Amino acid sequence: MSDIINKKSLEHLAALARIEFKKGEEDKMLKDMEAILEHFKELQKVDTTGVEPMTGGTLLRSITREDAHKNNNTRRGVELFPDSLDGYLKVPNVFD
Repeated sequence: MSDIINKKSLEHLAALARIEFKKGEEDKMLKDMEAILEHFKELQKVDTTGVEPMTGGTLLRSITREDAHKNNNTRRGVELFPDSLDGYLKVPNVFD
């Protein structure tokens, strides 16, 4: 059994993630987690000196537009409202 993860830590992680294991699934999940963590141990051995860190894995840029003020001063339908004042809808007071 791995020194990185054990049944107690797996149960803790499952509780945090609100995962309930069926009978027999816990042992399989423990083996899978051990295999994944062993893979990360292998990756830690790779020499990465001189490799620049990536900040997203792609050179694509955001295509969202910049926020811009739009003068949307079209007040249609105000004339259909029972009461208006200076182009705004006038409603009765809610609070005294």
